[in-house]
Amino acid sequence: MAKLLKDLYDEKYIDLLSQTVALVYKNFDTSLFQSALFNNSWNTLELKERMRHISLTLHQYLPQEYKQSIPILKKVFSKMNYSYGLENMIFQDYVEVYGLDELNISLSALEHFTVNSSSEFAIRRFIIKYPKESMKQMKIWAKSENEHIRRLASEGCRPRLPWAIALENFKKNPKDVLEILELLKDDTSKYVQKSVANNLNDISKDHPQIVQSLSKKWLEENPERVAILKQACRTLLKSSDTLSLELFGFKNPKGIELRDFQLDTDVVLGEELEFSFTLESKKRLGKLRIEFAIDFLRKNQKHNKKVFKISEGEYMQNEKFISKSYSFKPISTRNYYKGKHHLSILINGVVFMQKSFMLH
Repeated sequence: MAKLLKDLYDEKYIDLLSQTVALVYKNFDTSLFQSALFNNSWNTLELKERMRHISLTLHQYLPQEYKQSIPILKKVFSKMNYSYGLENMIFQDYVEVYGLDELNISLSALEHFTVNSSSEFAIRRFIIKYPKESMKQMKIWAKSENEHIRRLASEGCRPRLPWAIALENFKKNPKDVLEILELLKDDTSKYVQKSVANNLNDISKDHPQIVQSLSKKWLEENPERVAILKQACRTLLKSSDTLSLELFGFKNPKGIELRDFQLDTDVVLGEELEFSFTLESKKRLGKLRIEFAIDFLRKNQKHNKKVFKISEGEYMQNEKFISKSYSFKPISTRNYYKGKHHLSILINGVVFMQKSFMLH
C-alpha cells in the first residue's frame, strides 16, 4: 500500500527535526517537543493539519520573539535542506503563522526556505496583506540566479493555486501577475516554465481573452515558446475553444472521416474500457489534435464531461488507426457510478463520434 501523504511526517522525520533544532538551539527540549507533538489527535490529522500542528508546537519550545526564532529555523532548514522537500514546508508555515507583522524578515525567510522546498503557500498571506511590497519583492525574485526562487515568483502569485487560498484580486485583475510572467517567459528552467504555464492556465479560467491575446503575442515574438503556451492554454484547448486551437495550427478538420469505430458497450468497475477507430482523408491528414471525452455519470444522475488527449502532431499520411483504453480502476480523485456513460471522439475540437456504454 502506498504511503499516505500525511505519513511523510513520521517518527523518523520528527526525530531528525528535533535533533537538528537541538544542535542549533541548546535550550530546545526534544522529549517535551515530541511528547506534545504526538498527542491524542495526531493520528486523525491530515497532511496540512500535521504541518500546522508541527509549526505551532515548535513555537512553544523556541524563543517566543519571532526575530529570535527565525535565525534558528534558518540554520535548521539549511542542515535539513537536501534531505526533504514537501516535509520542510513546516518552516514556511511557521512564517505564515507568526511572521505576518514582520514583512521584511518574513520575505527574507521565505526566500531562504523556498530552496529545494517551496514557499508558494505562505507567500500568499503576505500578498494579501502587503500587495505592493510583496509583488515588488517577487519581481526581484523573478531575476534570481536560483530557479527555486524564480519559481516562487510565479507559483506564489497563481490566482487559483490548488490547496491554497485564492488570490481574489488577481482573479479579478491579473495585471500584476502578468508583469511577473513577462520576466519569466523565456526562463531556461523547466521547473520555472511549468509554473509560468500553470499560472497562465489559472488566469485563462477567468480571463480567456487575455491569455489568448498574450499567447498570440508571445508566439509571434518567438515560436519556440509553443510548448509552454500549449501547457498554458490546456484548459482552453480541452474546452474546444476555436481561437486557442487555431492559435496552435489546429484548424477545422475538413475532409477527414472517422470509420470503423469500435467501443465496448459494457465495462465492469475495475476493468478497462477499450475503443478504436480509423481516421481517413483523401489527402494527408495534416495537423491534428486527437482527443476523447467521457461524460461520466454522477451521483445526481447528471453527466460531467472530462477530456483526455490521445495524440497531436503533423500527420503526413492519409490514414491513421488509433486504439485506446480508459481504466475504471477506482481512484481517490474520482468516484464512478454505475449506469450509462458517453464517449466522444474529438478532432481539433470537433466531435466526430459519440456512443454510449454501460458501467456495471
